[in-house]
Amino acid sequence: MTYLSGLVGFLLLLTAEAKVGNSSQIEFCSETKQCLLFDRVCDADGYEVRKYGSVKWVSTDEMSFFMEIAAMRAFRRLFNYIDGANKDGKKIEMTAPVIIKMIEDKYFWQRSTYTMSFLLPAEHQANPPKPTDDKVYFQKMPDMKVYSLSYGGWMTNLSDKNKASTLSALLDAVGAKYKKGFHYAVGYNSPMKIFNRHNEVWYVVEDDPVCAGSDEDFSPVS
Repeated sequence: MTYLSGLVGFLLLLTAEAKVGNSSQIEFCSETKQCLLFDRVCDADGYEVRKYGSVKWVSTDEMSFFMEIAAMRAFRRLFNYIDGANKDGKKIEMTAPVIIKMIEDKYFWQRSTYTMSFLLPAEHQANPPKPTDDKVYFQKMPDMKVYSLSYGGWMTNLSDKNKASTLSALLDAVGAKYKKGFHYAVGYNSPMKIFNRHNEVWYVVEDDPVCAGSDEDFSPVS
């Protein structure tokens, strides 16, 4: 029975490492040792489709009129957690990307809840240290496919909104089905990096993905 339990644990660890792994496998993930891995389903005109496995994140919610203010507060809270503000007092390696769930269809004078999440490293996927801040919590995202659009420069509320609008217009034009009402703003760089920044917008795929204007190219990045 002990052997069987150990084998199950080992297989679970392998599964986690297959989804959170060495950042050298992704060209634009260069500032952390581990990164969220994916399979590239296909490339299309202006976007790509990716498949992500189920992984655990540490998250926090922050309400504000502006993404920049919410992101600053949320980042500090999550960074404190990985810097040792947890019940084990452990320091946890930073990973990439950092994602923010962006709620759409709100007026500019309305406050919104922004959910920022740090990806937990492979070694902490199964049993991460519990936060000491009750505003910090864990969430496990299911397997999902996303429509992804990449862009450079700084991620701001305006740049994210413009790129999300561009991606949604591309998807609507080809009749792609995706979850409406929110998207993910995705960043791979620290605030200290000035040049060659990499950001993304994700919409979650519904039904079968549409790869208009290209042939499907199943090339794994994992």
